[in-house]
Amino acid sequence: MTPDPSQRFEIFAVTAPGLEATLCDEVRALGYGDAMAQPGGVSFQGGWPDVWRANLDLRGATRVLARIGAFRAMHLAQLDKRARKFPWADVLRPDVPVRVEATCKASRIYHAGAATQRVETALTETLGVPLSDEAEVRLKVRIEDDLCTFSVDTSGPSLHLRGHKLAMAKAPMRETMASLFLRQCGYTGTEPVVDPMCGSGTFVIEAAEIAAGLRPGRSRAFAFEQLASFDAAAWSALRTAPGVAGRGDLRFYGSDRDGGAVTASRDNAERAGLAGLTSFHHHAISDLIPPDGPKGLVIVNPPYGARIGDKKLLFALYGALGKTLLAGFHGWRVGLVTSDAALARATALPFGPPGPPLAHGGLRVSLWQTPTLR
Repeated sequence: MTPDPSQRFEIFAVTAPGLEATLCDEVRALGYGDAMAQPGGVSFQGGWPDVWRANLDLRGATRVLARIGAFRAMHLAQLDKRARKFPWADVLRPDVPVRVEATCKASRIYHAGAATQRVETALTETLGVPLSDEAEVRLKVRIEDDLCTFSVDTSGPSLHLRGHKLAMAKAPMRETMASLFLRQCGYTGTEPVVDPMCGSGTFVIEAAEIAAGLRPGRSRAFAFEQLASFDAAAWSALRTAPGVAGRGDLRFYGSDRDGGAVTASRDNAERAGLAGLTSFHHHAISDLIPPDGPKGLVIVNPPYGARIGDKKLLFALYGALGKTLLAGFHGWRVGLVTSDAALARATALPFGPPGPPLAHGGLRVSLWQTPTLR
């Protein structure tokens, strides 16, 4: 099916609470000047090709929802009647399973399970859509203040799953969050990046991809490919069109005291096509030296202590990190992610006020940033 180029609707890019403003900056940088940060994400207007592009190009979004329609529903019989009249065939296919998820808030329809059943019945009896709890295509039904809004999750698996990071270290940071932390640090792909506790290489690989102009969704499939609104030829043209011109003269560096993490990082970078731009080494923080060439950004996500019995070891680790950076990384900026302000201060680095606390791995973490080290 060829999408109607005049059809426009609300697109909602989901992100972790606290990162909405940063994602909004990214969405606007992609050319969507009407983008607005809202709780839980960013809304903007567009059509189906914009949905495809958002999934392909947005680094910080967890998923992309297409808000395909809305109507008032004061009771279940009204929901049933209007759901049966909804033009499902414009979006859904009768041969592709769908999972329906409903939420109700401050509405006369208050039973989410009953609302789910009404919409499921409308789908099966009007279009013949099969239902499955395992379906990749998810229809979200939100009833708030008696307004029923239908949204389709066009991404499928979370967008942090780029398709490259098969090898994982302990407590890995999601690529989506890492990309927004890089953006908050002012990183635009024009300077080198060093991560001295690289884990599975997420910060290094994200930074290298940005510099190389590689699209984050280039290696994976999306749920929108199973919708009636999908145009395979148009998607192929979009996917193969040149992205942002990249720089091949920068290098990106990771190191870790865990040899397994270094191996995992190298494997992940190779799968991402970045082996030539990245370098990973096995050594302690105290052995870290700045790479030759231009100065740039050190960004690090050290252990936080939630799973480590002796916190004194962590204070020593953070202290060693700060000492190494203050001694050898003049002219570099530092970004540090941690759940513990005392650990951040143990580095003795000249951090400004931390960023907002964000959920990560069952903890609340913040980004701490320094100006250029002198």
